[in-house]
Amino acid sequence: MGKVTENEAAHVLFQEAMQGVTPLQCDKVPFPKPRLTPFPKQRYLDEVLVHKDMLSENYDPAELETGEELVFVRPGVQRSVLQKLRRGHFSVSAELDLHGMVARIARVEVADFLRYCHHNDIRCARIVHGKGYGSWQKQPVLKNKLNHWLRQCDEVLAFCSARPVDGGTGAIYVLIKKRS
Repeated sequence: MGKVTENEAAHVLFQEAMQGVTPLQCDKVPFPKPRLTPFPKQRYLDEVLVHKDMLSENYDPAELETGEELVFVRPGVQRSVLQKLRRGHFSVSAELDLHGMVARIARVEVADFLRYCHHNDIRCARIVHGKGYGSWQKQPVLKNKLNHWLRQCDEVLAFCSARPVDGGTGAIYVLIKKRS
C-alpha cells in the first residue's frame, strides 16, 4: 500500500463528512436586491427651507450677524432669553456711556455700574462703548475689553450687541441676574 498524500486524505475526509447530504438541484444563487443609498430627507427639507427663507422678504435684523456683534450667554440661560435680548424685548432701565474713556477708567465705571444695577434690581441695561473710530488705531479697544470684563462678572447672565436703533455694534444690552 502506497503513501497517502495530503490531498487524498483531505478528499476522503470531505467525502465522509458529506455522507447523507443531499446536493441542491439549483445551481443559481439569487443575488440580493441592491440596497438603496440612504437619502438624508430631513437635511434636504432643511436646505429647501433655508433657500426659501433666503429668498423671502421676512427677516429679523437681530438674527443677522456681521462679525462685529458681541454675543454671550452664561451656561444655564435659555437661548430664547438671548433671542429676546437681541430683539430688544427687555426694557432698558439704566445706561452707561463709555465714550472718550481710557480703559482703566472704563473698567472701574463698568464695575460700579454693574454693582449699582444688581443692587437696584435693574434687569436690563445698555452700555455704549462706541465703535472705536476715535482711538488712535481706529480699532474698538473698549468694545473688546468690555467683552472680556463682562464674561468675568457673575452678575451678568447674557449680553449682546444692541439693535441699530439703540447703537448697533457700538452698544450692548446686558441682562443682569436678580438679587438673591
